[in-house]
Amino acid sequence: MDTHEGLAALTRAIRAEEDGKQLRKELAANLRAALRPGAAQAKSGIMAMSSAGLATAPALRASIARKIRPEVKLGGRWSGARVKAFKTKSLRHFPNAPRRTNRARGWRHPVWGNREVWVQQHGKVDWFDRAFQGREGVYRAAVEAAMENMARRIADRAG
Repeated sequence: MDTHEGLAALTRAIRAEEDGKQLRKELAANLRAALRPGAAQAKSGIMAMSSAGLATAPALRASIARKIRPEVKLGGRWSGARVKAFKTKSLRHFPNAPRRTNRARGWRHPVWGNREVWVQQHGKVDWFDRAFQGREGVYRAAVEAAMENMARRIADRAG
């Protein structure tokens, strides 16, 4: 059974428990805690991006870093745990900043003060992806350990 199916089965088992709501909260907190080091790595990846040629107010890198966090969903159409860079809606009409700064071809935008001239700008290629390279197994093991601990607690109750 892979991790995704195991998480779905664990969520169903938690729902059957009397205090299932509290158990789900604990599992979600444990899964987020397991992924927090990965989110910190991704945040440091974007903060290491060069600011040469980037406008400074509001701070692009800091705005993107604030939107990186672990996401856990239990039940519904999708169950899982991942680190996600959410959209930066309030950032200078640039909601896709995390995605665009991560890709090799960069993004185009008009020059400030001259809407006729457009420029191509590049961020730090694969800053998000590189944060997890070589450490996927560590994060997967941490998530599986959190799931295993919760499954063990439920199994111990049943006797």
